[in-house]
Amino acid sequence: GADDGPALQVVAEITEAGGEAVADGGNVADFGEAKAMVDLAIDTYGRLDVVINNAGILRDRMLVNMTEAEWDAVIAVHLKGTFGPAHHAAQHWRERSKAGEEVDARLINTTSPSGIYGNVGQTNYGAAKAGIAAFTIIAAKELARYGVTANAIAPAALTRMTEDLGMGSASEEDKARMSPHWIAPLVTWLASEESRPVTGRVFDITGRAMSVSEGWHRGPTVEPTDDPTRVGPLVEEIVSAARPNADMSGRDEQI
Repeated sequence: GADDGPALQVVAEITEAGGEAVADGGNVADFGEAKAMVDLAIDTYGRLDVVINNAGILRDRMLVNMTEAEWDAVIAVHLKGTFGPAHHAAQHWRERSKAGEEVDARLINTTSPSGIYGNVGQTNYGAAKAGIAAFTIIAAKELARYGVTANAIAPAALTRMTEDLGMGSASEEDKARMSPHWIAPLVTWLASEESRPVTGRVFDITGRAMSVSEGWHRGPTVEPTDDPTRVGPLVEEIVSAARPNADMSGRDEQI
């Protein structure tokens, strides 16, 4: 992005620890620059085995006040910024698979509780993150034939992106529990060989709990009608029998 300082800092930390790393300050929302990122990894290391899509921005606003620019920016960085690197990496993995190589690759995307549960003031962010969750489930089905798994995490953590949301004023104990320190082990495991049997899943992860989000399932059902005057009672019947939508903790919303 515009500031590659944090990425360069991580490169320095990895290098000082005896590892190897390179940084690319390109824009993930630009399809060509996303390809350049993937190409840089392949050119540097000879192959690509894991892609973690984690770029993000916030432009929070109530729906009635949100501008087109605020909507477009968030959708571009989160949703298109997931598609671009995933697409170019998938082409690389397909080529390797078709060449006879046994591929064992990982695609790890970042959704959010806002996307899978819903949060007021974040129609743009929530829509993008919900799209990423669906994207991940579908990508898992499509890429399995090439030896690629696809999973997503829905983290809640105190980061540069969230520190202006009031989380920065939390207690020291809460800050410790909101550290990305609790997110990294799951991502590390998902990137490993051990995670091979797991694909198409969305994991809700914080410093207090790790769970698998179960997604949309068909709920209470009735026979349909072709008479509009009879729809109301049928809807009332199935809605009253259905679970409430989830709150931001993933539990049934209390209305």
